[in-house]
Amino acid sequence: MKPALQLLLLLTLVLISEVNGQRQKPKRKPGRPTAAPVVLVEPVEPTELPPPLPPGPPSVFPDCPRECSCPPDFPSALYCDSRNLRKVPLIPSRIHYLYLQNNFIDSLPEESFKNATELKWVNLDNNRIKKLDRRVLEQMESLIFLYMEKNQLKEVPSFLPPNLEQLRLSRNLISKIPSGVFNKLEHLVLLDLHHNRLSDGVFNKNTFRGLKNLMQLNLAHNTLRKLPPGLPSAIHQLFLDRNNIEDIPENYFKEFRNLAFLRLNYNQISDKGLPKNSFNLSNLLVLQLAHNKLTNMPLINPKLEHLYLNDNSIEKINGTQICPTSLVSFQDLPSDLENVPRLRYLRLDGNQLKPPIPLDLMMCFRLLQSVVF
Repeated sequence: MKPALQLLLLLTLVLISEVNGQRQKPKRKPGRPTAAPVVLVEPVEPTELPPPLPPGPPSVFPDCPRECSCPPDFPSALYCDSRNLRKVPLIPSRIHYLYLQNNFIDSLPEESFKNATELKWVNLDNNRIKKLDRRVLEQMESLIFLYMEKNQLKEVPSFLPPNLEQLRLSRNLISKIPSGVFNKLEHLVLLDLHHNRLSDGVFNKNTFRGLKNLMQLNLAHNTLRKLPPGLPSAIHQLFLDRNNIEDIPENYFKEFRNLAFLRLNYNQISDKGLPKNSFNLSNLLVLQLAHNKLTNMPLINPKLEHLYLNDNSIEKINGTQICPTSLVSFQDLPSDLENVPRLRYLRLDGNQLKPPIPLDLMMCFRLLQSVVF
């Protein structure tokens, strides 16, 4: 073999040996464990919440949050409803009407409302809010309507704006009304607390103090066994359905001179717990006493127009006894009908009555247009 060829072969063998040596894994030193590889995991959305909706198109208003809608023809309104939002966006100062219902918001940060000092209408229905920050409420001095139905509030919020006219807090978990919470709400005309966890111990004679102009109060679907004390005397509509009320105190409604609509359906009221003239109220137009334990038809005022007594335990009716006006005084139908009782609608179905309808009942209530018997 030629010397040059031998030299080339030797170099080739050396190169192959070095490559094989580099491919061999280094031996692990005893007693030194290797570190586990670091894996970066991106945070994921909770599985029970749907993903937020993608941002909408740019608005004509530069300050409009991309996750909301700002109608060009309604510059004072901001629509952020039904967007799967977790947080409240920054509210522009021009906004008076704010719609945030049907989201997954659990708090109202002060930062989001720092510019929104002129809000008049805020809808937060169907969210997950448990508490309202005092600093946020104190910024809303102009607020008139506050809707917070179907949230997770456990008590009526304190430091409510003094100009409120409507406060809707139904379908929460409210079992507490802080002392003096309504003292400065003299403009409030509607208070809705139905479908909560209010019991008799929550109310005292000063609970509703300050509500001088309240017209509608809804306490239906709670756990009351008694009628609450100290209700505002100016009230027009009172809803107490679906509680466990058993009796009505003597002269309880006497001071409610404006009461026109009273609902007491689905309670436990019996004849024993019903004083004789409980509903002899001159302005009462609609009285609902369905689904109770009455065995007799209560006395009513001549001006009452709608009476619901269905699904009680009434067995018979004496039209002469329950007639608010003496039958003798209008044996012949008066031409002006001035003295005739004004009852126009009467429900008696679901009782233990048997047809026909008593003649003296029809003789008394001559303006009846519909009787469900």
